[in-house]
Order: sequence, then structure tokens, then C-alpha cells
Amino acid sequence: MSKPNRNNGLDPETEFAEIYRNLATYEFPWDLNQSLSFALFRTYAVPSVGRLLDQTGAFTQNTQKRYDDTSILLEVPLLEGFDSPNGKAAIQRINQMHHMYDISNEDFLYVLATFVVVPQRWIENYGWRQLTGDELLASVRYYQALGRHMGIKDIPATYAEFAALMDTYEAAHFAFDPGARRVADATMNLLASFYPAVAKPIIDIFSRSLMDEPLLAAFRYRNPGNLARRLSAAGLRLRARFVAALPPRRTPQYVHTMPRIRSYPNGFDVKTLGTFAPGCPVPHRHSPQPDTTTSPS
Repeated sequence: MSKPNRNNGLDPETEFAEIYRNLATYEFPWDLNQSLSFALFRTYAVPSVGRLLDQTGAFTQNTQKRYDDTSILLEVPLLEGFDSPNGKAAIQRINQMHHMYDISNEDFLYVLATFVVVPQRWIENYGWRQLTGDELLASVRYYQALGRHMGIKDIPATYAEFAALMDTYEAAHFAFDPGARRVADATMNLLASFYPAVAKPIIDIFSRSLMDEPLLAAFRYRNPGNLARRLSAAGLRLRARFVAALPPRRTPQYVHTMPRIRSYPNGFDVKTLGTFAPGCPVPHRHSPQPDTTTSPS
């Protein structure tokens, strides 16, 4: 007997936030956390993104905090709503950090596309069930809304357009950059730190086994080989079968309560998350402007 789907009957056009929140906290909390982390990791292979993250030092000098802050700032609007006080504060913090740097609308669009496409492809390959058409549409609508709050222009209208944008952008822009490689290495080391030290070599091989050839080439990472790829995929699919056999989750799983979020054992204030730099290191020529409800101070 299949598990009941708590999203059945919800309208993806008007209740997309509730649908996506259910996916993130009840249906696929582990899968979405893993796939969104991997989505961000992919963006480092675009030199304009990876090089900037290296220059800020946040991802290489304080990787754990940057990981935690990013995870929490993305989760708060999902849990509390874009128009809630904390949701507005989280979007404001995201916009404030982005507007300290010269980031093109094209790079913003690409990162947004990874949030839509990478989780869908992960769940398609490794999820305990497939997303329904309404759930996929809801994820598109959710990230369209996030993009609008960030002031991103020319947001794709459909999942197919997001997928085409991501694939085309990666084909045109993936390339090696020493700074981006440092950011990728720091992130890989952080992910390995979530497990016992003796498991680090296995985590390294497993992580590289989930990377496609263009991504490996962009970081100049060694190909793990076909056997490692097959074993890694088999392990994830075995996990999916196990999860499918479990009873439905009755309590939500939040990212900010996961053990890997380590920076705020006593809680956090959304307004203090992220980085605060005095002045602006580069001119603002291309960055999109956020909407007036979340504009930076």
C-alpha cells in the first residue's frame, strides 16, 4: 500500500508554498536538503560565481557558518511565509548580502534554476517516490516567487524553461577557476565533517560519484570510476526503498534543527545572519533590484 500524499487536493497555483513546505519537511526532507546543497555546489563551477565566493572568504574561512546561514535564510521564508516578519527579514538579509557585489541577472537566474531543476532530477533518480505534476509545478511557482522577491528579471515560466536555462548556462560557462576550486574543496571538507573522520575517504568518493563529467572537469576532480558510480547510485536507491516502506512522517523535519547546523546551538536572530561588510567592494552595475517590501537598508 502506498503512503497517503498530504499534498493531494492542494492547488499548485494558489497553495504552492504549502505544497513545497510539505515536500521539504514531510515528504523529502533529506532528499531536498541534499539536492539543494548539491545545487549550490554546482554553481561554484561557474567562475563568476565561484570566484566571487572565494574573494569574499566566507565559504573558505568560515564554511560551517556560511553553510548554516544560507540554509536557515532559505528555510525561514518557506516555513513562515514571504510576508511574515521573519520571512521579510530573511529576504532582506539575502538581498543585502547580494547587493554588496556585482552579480549579473544571468548568474542570479542560473542559481535560481538550480534550485528548481537539481532537486527534481535528484528525486527522479533517488527519491522514494516521484513528484506529482502538481508538486513539480508548485516548486516552480515557489522559486518564481522567491526570485521576484530578490528582484530577478526574466524568470522562466515553466520547469522545462528552467531546465533548458540551467543546462545551457552550464554548457557555456562551466570552467576551471582556482578560487572556485578552493570553495569547492572547503565545501567538500565540510560535508565530510558531518560524518566520522574514518569515513572521509568514502564520503569523498561518494560525492564525486554523484558529479557528472562537466562538473568534475570544471573543478579538475578525479573521476571516481564506473564501479563507484554504480555503488553510490545503488546505495541511494536502496535507501529510497527503505524510506518508501516506512510509515508516513508525522512530525516535520526542519533544516535548522538538523545536527549538521552547528553555529547556533542557542537559537538565532534572522536579522544577524550572513555577512556584513563595511562599504561595497565593487560597483553595482548588473545586480537586480529587490522588491520594495524587502529592499536592503
